[in-house]
Amino acid sequence: MSLPVLSRRGVLAVGLGAALFALAACGGQPETTSPAAGAASPAAAEAGPWTFTDDRGKKIDLPERPTRVVAQVGAAAALWDFGVRPIAVFGPHRLKDGSKDPQVGPVDITKVESLGNVWDEFNVEKYISLQPELLVSGMYSADKDTLWYVPEKSAATIEQVAPTLGVRLVGKTLPEVIGRYGEIAAALGADLNAADVTAAKARFEAAGKALPTPEAKKLKIMVMAGGPDSLWIADPKDHVDVRHFKELGLDVVVPEKVDETGFWQTLSWENADTYEADVILVDARTQSMKVEEMMKKPTFAKLPAVKAGQVYPWHAEERYSYQGYASVLEELAANLAKAKKL
Repeated sequence: MSLPVLSRRGVLAVGLGAALFALAACGGQPETTSPAAGAASPAAAEAGPWTFTDDRGKKIDLPERPTRVVAQVGAAAALWDFGVRPIAVFGPHRLKDGSKDPQVGPVDITKVESLGNVWDEFNVEKYISLQPELLVSGMYSADKDTLWYVPEKSAATIEQVAPTLGVRLVGKTLPEVIGRYGEIAAALGADLNAADVTAAKARFEAAGKALPTPEAKKLKIMVMAGGPDSLWIADPKDHVDVRHFKELGLDVVVPEKVDETGFWQTLSWENADTYEADVILVDARTQSMKVEEMMKKPTFAKLPAVKAGQVYPWHAEERYSYQGYASVLEELAANLAKAKKL
């Protein structure tokens, strides 16, 4: 990712001076001769041809359902919750102390191969040696088919090794994004009627209904990320999760002037008080600027929400599964219940 690209999630994929990136899945129904969504199970017969049309409109044709799946960590985490077990991952999954990066979610990193842990790192030779049958990754762009965390310099080679399946993560609602991963998981043999999946969906729906209490709906909420020289205000229109908060009835700050590339309004720290807010949600990813670092910026420290202690985490790259976002909505509800109108 080059510095000028300001899309959905990226404030910090390549460090705090980097640009920001995008979210929300694309439509299109899978075309597959494997068992139908909601009925498939990992033990189902795998004989026969397998086809699937991804969000680039690319039709994948294989002689049988793929079982050796490699996935970018966000896709891997979502698929894992639906019952699919990738053999390898790439993207942030291991912290410096050896523990799991939250972005990898429920994936057992002791049971999958690692092809790369940071931006622009992908071990092509190891990928080839694993004999993969399918690679799955999100796409954080509305008009480009770039697979997230697949290095541009290696993309052509990676495409030749095994078919790739792209999930567009901009332009739809959060339930649609989660549902798209469910479609992919079902096509790969997962059972969408499994007890843990149906329970998670019910929990997600209940959390959404419980979040917009009368008190929470009175709060002005600003969602942001920060870097050494600038801060970024999220535009709900282009961020699926922030859009979901708004659709549930929360009063989320909408930037007046979004950057040319969309998704954010970039502000200098001197203008941190551009928008009034009772609550601030700050990018909580491991590589993001921490709140304690932001507190060294006088204009941030003086904000009413900051002085009131009403600064809470924004899980800016949560996995797109019912489990993942049920936890996000429940945590947000608990935090908003502690906050007051300023």
